[in-house]
Amino acid sequence: MTNNHGHGHHHPEHVVKPRVLFICKQSEAESGTFYGYFRKYSGLFISARLVSRMLETHLGIHSETVVARDNNDIDSLVTKHKPTHVFIEAYWVVPEKFEILAKLHPKVTWIVRVHSEIPFFALEGMSMDWTLRYLDYKNVMLAPNSPRIFNDIREVLLQKYDAEFVDRRIVYLPNFYEPKCDDGYVVGHKKHIDIGCFGSIRPLKNQLIQAIAAMTFADQIGLPMRFHVNSNRVESHGSPVLKNLRQLFGESGRHELVEHAWMPHHVFKDLIKTMEIGMQVSFTETFNIIMADFVTLGVPVVTSAEVWWLPGHVHADPTDSVDIVKKLSRVWTGRLFNLQHLNNRGLIKYSDDSVNRWDNFLVPVQPHHHHCKD
Repeated sequence: MTNNHGHGHHHPEHVVKPRVLFICKQSEAESGTFYGYFRKYSGLFISARLVSRMLETHLGIHSETVVARDNNDIDSLVTKHKPTHVFIEAYWVVPEKFEILAKLHPKVTWIVRVHSEIPFFALEGMSMDWTLRYLDYKNVMLAPNSPRIFNDIREVLLQKYDAEFVDRRIVYLPNFYEPKCDDGYVVGHKKHIDIGCFGSIRPLKNQLIQAIAAMTFADQIGLPMRFHVNSNRVESHGSPVLKNLRQLFGESGRHELVEHAWMPHHVFKDLIKTMEIGMQVSFTETFNIIMADFVTLGVPVVTSAEVWWLPGHVHADPTDSVDIVKKLSRVWTGRLFNLQHLNNRGLIKYSDDSVNRWDNFLVPVQPHHHHCKD
């Protein structure tokens, strides 16, 4: 069969066709009344669902995405869906749990996906402990979603296990986002400029310096600016960040902070269409779905080099507001020449690679080791 990206793949007759289940954990915020509403719009859930859809549409592999309240829901979800491969999205299952699960479901391959780079891992007190214990259990693998975290986690595992064992149990599996170029971006003639800096409020997202740079840029082009953030997801000691943003804009006579609640993905994309520029000049990222949203809607963006699949001309130094202002000016001018197709090209290349890697992992033509070649 050939998928939309043109990768033909013939599944050998003797291979059992995989059935895939992605399991996300319901977060603390979701346990109340808003449970059903929030769970579908967390970054991890959207990320899992996008890969799941790709497996169905591009590779013809049966795949579903579900939410568990905690470790104890996994057995019943696996019994119900009967997968061959279970992807646990991020670190929330205690390693010992896999001893029990492996006995209950001996034919299932368990893959824990890693969605964070080391700086973010450093804020989670159990990340090294769990990384070094997951592979003690049969049929458990780790799947980092960026080349850099793949190499870092491999190095961590080599402190405990030999290389041959590690290379059998770790695989680089990127995210996926369906690339499509929107005719979308129209150079507007509004009397102000809207800049979107969305995502959870947390120190490593680096929102404050981006706000200062956005103000400076707006002053340079002589337009009042509205700086848009999501203010109801404050994580990893992000409260002071939000407080500082509110104080900064509270004293500004010209510019305004616009706070949005978390929202359904399709509603969020409608909001993005009203923006002139998207910003994610973060200290650490592995992929960044928000930037993929902006790119497919044809809106200019400025990021740090952490969003590595985007071209270098949109990358700014996250600690240097002068550099961020320079890149904002560049993409603002560039929008007149519609340079967004270069961003989309980066996303197409990333997504093509992702389809191939998932295909090779789930439907291997012959036994092989999984290496990250980036």
